[in-house]
Amino acid sequence: MDRSRACQIYHALRGRYPPVIENGISYGDPFEVLVLTILSAQTTDRSVEAVRPILFARYPTPAALAAADVEEVAAIVRPTGFYRVKARHIVGAARMVADTFGGEVPATLDGLLSLPGVGRKTANIVLSNAFGIDEGIAVDTHVRRISRLLGLTDEDDPAKIEKDLTALFPRRVWGEVNALCVQHGRAVCIAGRPRCDLCPLTPWCRHFRDEKSQAVR
Repeated sequence: MDRSRACQIYHALRGRYPPVIENGISYGDPFEVLVLTILSAQTTDRSVEAVRPILFARYPTPAALAAADVEEVAAIVRPTGFYRVKARHIVGAARMVADTFGGEVPATLDGLLSLPGVGRKTANIVLSNAFGIDEGIAVDTHVRRISRLLGLTDEDDPAKIEKDLTALFPRRVWGEVNALCVQHGRAVCIAGRPRCDLCPLTPWCRHFRDEKSQAVR
């Protein structure tokens, strides 16, 4: 697929879904964005939002969370699933932020990737949503599935998918691609049961084209 078609896909999604309100779980104070993005893995926004006020009322700063008992943190974040691992990650990340980065969440890709529990997806989300820096495109399950169905990539590895996507979309929209795919993946292009009859992307979708071709044989 060429860049012109990728841009048409972006504009179709942008016309379908409203801008993400910048007071959600992935926007705001860099420390909160970092912690909440780690907690958001393999769970729902609702479960993360449920623990948010309790967690930050008790541990409002990196220093406070760095000094926390991991088991106590795990009890708070339990509704998000995989809570013991997530508790270790957010406490470990807070310790590095407090001890290595002077209490400030690093605003670089390398700095973020050095933190426990932070991979490229999380780092890209934190950079974009907390600092307005677009170094790449966060590839989660929605981005992976939709980009492959559309024919934006043939890759399966998230790093290779990201490379393909950043070559197709202009940098100024990199930060929006993940949010748009998440919205589309939840509303229309649902895993295992895509609602192609309601999809605005069918003119460019390889999956839809292939399914239509098979249907007329």
